[in-house]
Amino acid sequence: MALADGHLPVLPLGADKRPLGNCRDCTNLACGGRPNMKTPGPCVCPWPCHGWAAATTNPSVLASRQWGMAWRRARSIGYHPGGAGVTVVDLDNTDAVDWARTALPPTTTVETTRGEHWIYSGTVRSVNKVREGVDIKSFMSYARWLGPGTGAMTDVPDAVHDLVEQKPAARPAPRAVPVAAPAGGGRCPHRSPVYLERGIAMAEQRITAATSGVHATVYRTFLAVLSAHGRCGCLTDAHIGRLFTAAQAKGESPRHCTDAWANATTVLGI
Repeated sequence: MALADGHLPVLPLGADKRPLGNCRDCTNLACGGRPNMKTPGPCVCPWPCHGWAAATTNPSVLASRQWGMAWRRARSIGYHPGGAGVTVVDLDNTDAVDWARTALPPTTTVETTRGEHWIYSGTVRSVNKVREGVDIKSFMSYARWLGPGTGAMTDVPDAVHDLVEQKPAARPAPRAVPVAAPAGGGRCPHRSPVYLERGIAMAEQRITAATSGVHATVYRTFLAVLSAHGRCGCLTDAHIGRLFTAAQAKGESPRHCTDAWANATTVLGI
């Protein structure tokens, strides 16, 4: 609670120093999840699911029955650096620490079991293995809370920005999903304009009718449309544009629409 009061979004970590696993309702992103968000906070699920995205400063959530059960299982506390406006340079061994002492400006330093965390003010894209033994943790990542550390915090240096930029953004590996062969001897069953139009109209209506959990609704709707029409060439830019327009009318940004669509195609292995 003290960390949350200090605007540090926290979450429970298990004995393996990782976030606790998703609940049954959230397994395989069945709930829609929060795969594209750059701000902490749980999905509609009351449990601390979805790793870094569950990190929160909300005292009501932290003190809830579900989170209380999770805290009793936890072995350490994690936090979302990006949500706190900081970047953690995770130095995993003595060689990495020696490199940082010559290549990076001094900042707040926290000792870890194998090395050190150097914490800078400001946020960047999170990237693992920018060099041997060095991970950058900020947005869409988590770090263990090991204490406030020592030394005055300074801004993210150019050297860290350079390390992040030299690494391309990682794309999740496609996960194969079994799909039945098209009916009619291999012919696409969705070529009927009426069938496709009805499906797109229902998807638009589902997004428009959302009163809460818009991010999750948009993702689930994109996933449903792609499950039905994504493999047979039925969808056109006009169809996708209609879905994006409906989502943006509910407050989604163009970037979030693009990310949600990309994640849905990845999950389906398209």
